[in-house]
Amino acid sequence: MPNKKRHGAIALLEFENVAAGILASDVMVKRSPIALLRCGTIHPGRFLILVGGSVASTEEAYSVGLQVAERRGALHGKVFLGDVHPSLHDAVLGTRRKLEGDSLAVVEMRSSPALLAAVDAAIKSTPVVLSEVRLGDDLGGNALALMSGELFDVETAVDICSERSDGQLLARTLLPRLDADLRSVLDQGTRFESCSAWEPSGAEYPEEVACSWDA
Repeated sequence: MPNKKRHGAIALLEFENVAAGILASDVMVKRSPIALLRCGTIHPGRFLILVGGSVASTEEAYSVGLQVAERRGALHGKVFLGDVHPSLHDAVLGTRRKLEGDSLAVVEMRSSPALLAAVDAAIKSTPVVLSEVRLGDDLGGNALALMSGELFDVETAVDICSERSDGQLLARTLLPRLDADLRSVLDQGTRFESCSAWEPSGAEYPEEVACSWDA
């Protein structure tokens, strides 16, 4: 069963290859009493390790994981959050929150650790709602965050993410007045495979035409 505890600190390491990532996972869990929250492959052939626990135990595991990455020349990205925002902690583990306010910000980065660092800073500085976080899966190795709220707060959050992106920002967009129908769709998630069809009242359809095979 998934771990439901909320950890005060989390760390995320991204490796250039799977072999180094699995080795680091083994070293980290043997060295420190941390929770291995998630680990596995992402595109294009990289490996993510997410751990959590007390500040001291998480930092120790993070340090030995970094040592493995550096010895193997396999480090792609890293972040240690010793006082992670509760909303970010939960979002990384799959919790979704409905969009709030009139505005929506979408931030994409080339690095999952860079996204976590930037979003953590943004939501600690503004009252935006962190609605979704996705790390690597089905994104070609990129990372994605959705933040909603009032326009000024969302603008500020996007600017903070850009400033804290460490050169990894791929794209950003701001929707000042999000369409109500699109809001309902996005509240279910951003994955294409899980998106349900939405047909608002008043949708136009072509007139029915009799076909020869109906005769």
